[in-house]
Amino acid sequence: MYQNVRLEKGLYHLSDKSFSQALEALDPSSQYADTPLGKLDAYERQLKRFDIRISGPNCDRVEKFFTSTESAVLFPEFIRRAIRQGIDSSILSDISAVRTECASSQYLGCLMNDSVSYDTASGQGAELPVTEISEQDAPLVLKKYARSIHISYEAVRRQRLDVLAVMLRSVGVKLGNAIVKAAVTVLKEGAGSTTAAAGTALAYSDLAALCGQFKNFSLTTVMASPAVLAEILTMDQMLEASSENPGEAMLPFGARLLKTAQLDDNTVIGIDKDFALEMVTGTDLIMETDKLIDSQLNTITVSVQTGFRTITAEAVHVLTQ
Repeated sequence: MYQNVRLEKGLYHLSDKSFSQALEALDPSSQYADTPLGKLDAYERQLKRFDIRISGPNCDRVEKFFTSTESAVLFPEFIRRAIRQGIDSSILSDISAVRTECASSQYLGCLMNDSVSYDTASGQGAELPVTEISEQDAPLVLKKYARSIHISYEAVRRQRLDVLAVMLRSVGVKLGNAIVKAAVTVLKEGAGSTTAAAGTALAYSDLAALCGQFKNFSLTTVMASPAVLAEILTMDQMLEASSENPGEAMLPFGARLLKTAQLDDNTVIGIDKDFALEMVTGTDLIMETDKLIDSQLNTITVSVQTGFRTITAEAVHVLTQ
């Protein structure tokens, strides 16, 4: 049971598991099925074990983690989860067709040469058209996005955990936005086509023309800067648009609109979310966990390695003004 799990620093240093995965191995969630604890993961059960409340009106303060040597082991994961929540609040999951984990700082993926037309039927005994999938010549070098957070235990020991979590999530949001900027650059460079708007001002007909660029794939997602997004939302045709999800902007022909602050006001990117982009991650958030457990918080360093590549150029098209 979760009350008997032995918490120690070494759970952060297993080569094949994260701290959460290590806890799950020691205390599988499956054994709590159909019980009130079944809604919690292994880490959340440990918070319950030590009566640490990280949100709500009775939220605890940072020092609650340090009431015992075992409960202190949970603190780095609290920080990691808060920053990760901020990163995950970005649009990365909305624009990535697949997410690949890589054990090194370089990734060697595959390329597809699909230039031969599919339109012509093959005669009996004739050589079949070829689609070639081969390994990349040059590896994708993953970039590191990192932040050093200067903080002391004495400064935050009496701080509410939910307030500290908000601060850490805001760091994660900004890290996530920096990563999105890299994804946007890759999409622009790997686009199947780039067309110019018909006039000086963006018109609905330009968006319709962008949709028309997708021959084999579908325009599922339109990425635009906040200013351009506001311009699109005021178009008369948007009155006809509807969405099953409140607060989500959709074009009348079904494409989802995403606010992308990393784009300039002269560029709109259209993608088929299911075929356009591969996100490669080399590491999850890395921190100096031992110092955190020992309440030596003078500096918290967090970093994540990631990179992007276009999988299918035909699933990405760019509109410029």
